[in-house]
Amino acid sequence: MTDTTTPRSTTAPATSPSSPALGALGLFTVLLAAALPLVDFFIVNVALPSIDSDLHASEAVLELVVAGYGVAYAVLLVLGGRLGDLFGRRRLFLAGMAAFGLTSLACGLAPGAWSLVAARVAQGAAAAAMLPQVLATIQATTAGPRRARAMGLYGATAGLAMVAGQILGGVLVAADIAGTGWRAVFLVNVPVVLAGLLLAGRSLPETHSPRPEPLDGPGTALLAAALLTLLLPLTEGRAAGWPLWTWLSLAAFPLAAAAFYAVERRADRAGRTPLVPPSLFASLTLRRGLLLILPFSIGFSGFMFVVAVALQQGAGLGPVAAGSALLPLAVAFFFTSLAGPRLVARWGTRIIAAGSVLQAAGLALVLLAAHRSWPDLSAWTLLPGGALAGAGQAMQLPVIYRVVLSDVPATRAGVGSGVMMTTQQSALALGVATLGTLFLSLTPTTGMRDALTTTLAVQLGLVALTGLLSLRLPRTIG
Repeated sequence: MTDTTTPRSTTAPATSPSSPALGALGLFTVLLAAALPLVDFFIVNVALPSIDSDLHASEAVLELVVAGYGVAYAVLLVLGGRLGDLFGRRRLFLAGMAAFGLTSLACGLAPGAWSLVAARVAQGAAAAAMLPQVLATIQATTAGPRRARAMGLYGATAGLAMVAGQILGGVLVAADIAGTGWRAVFLVNVPVVLAGLLLAGRSLPETHSPRPEPLDGPGTALLAAALLTLLLPLTEGRAAGWPLWTWLSLAAFPLAAAAFYAVERRADRAGRTPLVPPSLFASLTLRRGLLLILPFSIGFSGFMFVVAVALQQGAGLGPVAAGSALLPLAVAFFFTSLAGPRLVARWGTRIIAAGSVLQAAGLALVLLAAHRSWPDLSAWTLLPGGALAGAGQAMQLPVIYRVVLSDVPATRAGVGSGVMMTTQQSALALGVATLGTLFLSLTPTTGMRDALTTTLAVQLGLVALTGLLSLRLPRTIG
């Protein structure tokens, strides 16, 4: 049997005898912080009808409530990782978490739709400062089996947070705590952040890059331009009626991306320090792992958005029932992820392909249930498919994270985690934009049932692509 915990590269270990160690309380704290931004990406899906009713927002503005957060988050993640390497990851973590709490409070108290959009953009920026420090701290303070366990827990936390966000959103909206209604989905972050700050102050070690790299102004601006020209028109185009600016923006994307790559390559060759060093992509596992994140995350976020809309607007379920329909997926994900490290130790990266087969079987059952039982969908009709899909996802996501970062040296832990999270967040936003747009565009002509089944069929293709791409990975993980 192959021991997949044996390093397969000559990358220097991330820790040394003098390196600070991340204890159990510190790991719990960073995992709590890792959950917050992902919960908040999905928590608003079931709250949008209530926000619309209360603030009388147009469809385009409502989409900005989702997209403003996701785009700001994606655009600034790499910069957040670089700032942590430069000024200290603990310092950036605390600042980002405090800002996340304040912007969550601003979202919960927003008097109008546009003020909510502005607060959500600021909340996404705060998340971008906080989240890269989580993975960078794990990379810099753990090694060997401890790192494998920590990365497995991180992947399990991330996947569970994405599902739990939608469930929690439904419960909070329906509970209408003290008359807060939809505002509770944001206000709930405040006590969690306060607890996280207290825990981090006691348990989180400070780490820096041994060779901190200065900021790259041109690279930062061009990366922001490339992501904005791609994500904004795709997330806002359909609701806005595809005006001219959306097409001009999409046409500008390849130009901005090419300019970003040229500037970064020139800086790397000149011995300067680019925002995203092209030499970072010399790692085969990083390149192929990032490629896997794209179809997985696009399909995941598209599924969550489409199911939320279909269950509430098509099947007539309330926010609690719509959120509870995803409970089988969340429970199966949680328990399967606990077995993840043992499965990886035995089967290596082939567990990703096995997980994609299981997820595809679950999605096929969900599709069949939607086709046969529409509009009488509930947690019971979706239970078999949701459970299988959740188990399959748990066999993929934590392992993909480990693959991407397995060869990233500690000196570049911040930028490596920033690149990975930017890829994931951009893919999550693209999932809502592409699969969500497909579903909403088909609904008026084909009906919601057929629109849902068509969208699920497209996601099945993305799951198959993830499984096939995983076969190109090295069997072992460093």
